[in-house]
Amino acid sequence: MKGKKIVLMLLVVIMVMSLFVGCADNTVKSDAAENTEKKETETAADSEEMNPKIKEMETILMNQLDPMPEIGKGENVGVLIISLTNPFWVNMKDKYEKAAENLGITVEVLSAPTEGDTVSQLETLDGMAVKDYDSIILSPIDGNNLIPGIIRANQANIPVINLGPGVNKKALEEQDGHLDGIITVDFMNQGKMVAEDMLNYITDGGKVAIIQGLAGAGQSEGRTNGAKEVFENTEGIELVSIQPGDWDRNKAYEITTGLIQAHPDLKGIFACNDVMALAAVEALEVAGLNDQVVVYGVDFTGEAQESISAGKLDGSITYSPSVYTKAGLLLALKISQGQDITEPVYCPLAIVNKDNVNEFNGWE
Repeated sequence: MKGKKIVLMLLVVIMVMSLFVGCADNTVKSDAAENTEKKETETAADSEEMNPKIKEMETILMNQLDPMPEIGKGENVGVLIISLTNPFWVNMKDKYEKAAENLGITVEVLSAPTEGDTVSQLETLDGMAVKDYDSIILSPIDGNNLIPGIIRANQANIPVINLGPGVNKKALEEQDGHLDGIITVDFMNQGKMVAEDMLNYITDGGKVAIIQGLAGAGQSEGRTNGAKEVFENTEGIELVSIQPGDWDRNKAYEITTGLIQAHPDLKGIFACNDVMALAAVEALEVAGLNDQVVVYGVDFTGEAQESISAGKLDGSITYSPSVYTKAGLLLALKISQGQDITEPVYCPLAIVNKDNVNEFNGWE
């Protein structure tokens, strides 16, 4: 009889414990479901709040990247940008890190100390080539400076993706190196689109000038050549100057000061990035000529957006850094997961000017 009581007591204890375990399990499941539902709700809300132009750009890029890679596998991606001295690249770093968090991967973003320090950028890539990355995304200062580092990454079997400013593929291939993927912008088209939009505000024709970036940099050469083609083939427009500003604000200010002294009847300036365009606006303001000269830049940085909204800078050209970096990371995942990508992926572009700047609220 005593043995039966003990057995009954054990059965009761087991049943009680089972109830507790069941409740705990249901609580965990409930919490997980709640978290998933919350995340889906937040994603939907973010999607609804996204600027329509960004949505359109994302759709175009995602269609190019289809089929998508597996997400959440915890890959480790190294990113080499140009320099954090430029607000454009500061923003790109931030967007890379946010995109990586959303994609469930680890990202390390490194850069050169300045926009012209080709040696330091190569040294940084050399260090990356011996790390345990699943892939490396890089944006070179010029077309040739990172070639030795790319070859070292090739030898270490780390896939290399070129984002933005182009690598000299011919020179790379001559040294038995290769890129595994390319995601970029049509820089020549950037220049063409800017020049064409500028001419909408220079209705009576006149003299125009171009302030280039760093000589030999792919984005600088492409933007310059695109704008030059439009200006030189437009009746009534005289292209009077093309000078390298080296992406430098002070140098662009000095160039603009010299331009308005040499050409007091100047009608337009295209600067190959917003940093230099804003310097041109400042120089024109000091000379009292801001209303006379149409000034456009490239990148649509936060400062440029404020200046256009204030009626100072006349325009810029942009793409969504948040979408661009997300697409770059997705491309890196596709390649590291074994997908062969043979064609470049191109990021779409949008012109911003004083008439449509309000359409770009919430741009990121």
